[in-house]
Amino acid sequence: MKYIIPAAMMLLLAGCAKQDMADLHDFVAEIKAKQPTPIEPIPQIKQAETYLYVGGNRRNPFVPTEDGTEVLVSQDTSGPRPDPNRRKEELESFPLDALKMVGTLDQNKSVWALVQSPDGTIHRVRPGNYLGQNDGEIVSIEEEKINVKELIPNGSGGYLERQASLTLGERDSS
Repeated sequence: MKYIIPAAMMLLLAGCAKQDMADLHDFVAEIKAKQPTPIEPIPQIKQAETYLYVGGNRRNPFVPTEDGTEVLVSQDTSGPRPDPNRRKEELESFPLDALKMVGTLDQNKSVWALVQSPDGTIHRVRPGNYLGQNDGEIVSIEEEKINVKELIPNGSGGYLERQASLTLGERDSS
């Protein structure tokens, strides 16, 4: 046993020593004989057109005013406002156009709407529930659509009311 393992190793090494590598040499010669493909030139970088701002006698917006106070934009506090203390409902985490009305349900003289969220869950809603990301309150439920009143920021600190609807079988707000 002591001599069998070294003898087997010698036979394996002897088998590796005399290999015919002509096919490998032919392959390398073939690859070297091929013409290299040209490399595309680097595209020219277009110089951006410069613009010189001349403020004239206007105030520099990056420097505080002379009396040290900042100029404040007037904010519109009149009109409708969302209730900051109201607990958000599950369907308010989805945009209105991602929700789909899939049916209605009459139960105990109450009309409910069935709304499918993007994750495939069916939710039962009624007037007074909220959905969409713009504080959309369900105003009424009809056979084929849900009427929603949304509060949209007007850009000056206030909100505008906008009517939207969720129609049966479509992902659409109008």
